[in-house]
Amino acid sequence: MIKLTQSSLDKLTELFTLAGYTIRLEKGNFKSGSCMIEAGKLIVLNKFSPVESRVTFLLDALHKIEIDQTFLDDRRKSFLNDALSSKVKEGDEGNTEEVVQPDSLQDTSD
Repeated sequence: MIKLTQSSLDKLTELFTLAGYTIRLEKGNFKSGSCMIEAGKLIVLNKFSPVESRVTFLLDALHKIEIDQTFLDDRRKSFLNDALSSKVKEGDEGNTEEVVQPDSLQDTSD
């Protein structure tokens, strides 16, 4: 189980950075506290959200992407496996995510 601490947030941020994602802390009128733009490999976290919410979102987002483990050392692989095996609480209203796809990638066939 991953603890919802600043240390876990730092480790998750490092994993996403190694996977090619950019994580930005921004202030804004986020409905969910976090936003992930899949095509641009950009994750925006509301800087006013508590650390626990940010860690929970990143854990949830980690389940939705592929991270190439060949570039990770043993310590990071171990943390990644722990993070992937931890469960994110369902129905946590403050930690729901918003996934945004650019208009060019959205399916417009009805």
